[in-house]
Amino acid sequence: MKNFVQIGDVLDFTPAAAVVSGAVAVIGARVGIVVADIPANTLGALRVKGVVELAKLGTDVVAQGALLYWDATNSRLTTTASGNVLAGYAAKPAGNGVSTVWLHLNA
Repeated sequence: MKNFVQIGDVLDFTPAAAVVSGAVAVIGARVGIVVADIPANTLGALRVKGVVELAKLGTDVVAQGALLYWDATNSRLTTTASGNVLAGYAAKPAGNGVSTVWLHLNA
């Protein structure tokens, strides 16, 4: 195919401030995971597809397939859409009292 550019699992990303590997970065209306430490204003890599384990609101009961949103204020995932950025969906369930969830990026 003549117009193919890349697979798209990892995108180029230039943060305004330094970010560390594994951090969540908001890009528009979605999120990605920083692949390796990136200094401020330097081109790096952001994973936008795949499954990652991230912190979640401990009281949320997350069913497999439930939409998850990034709460940037508290640096965690939640099932609450209002004021948060869609991150993807739960790759497996995570109950009340569980502090992490497997996120399938960008549903």
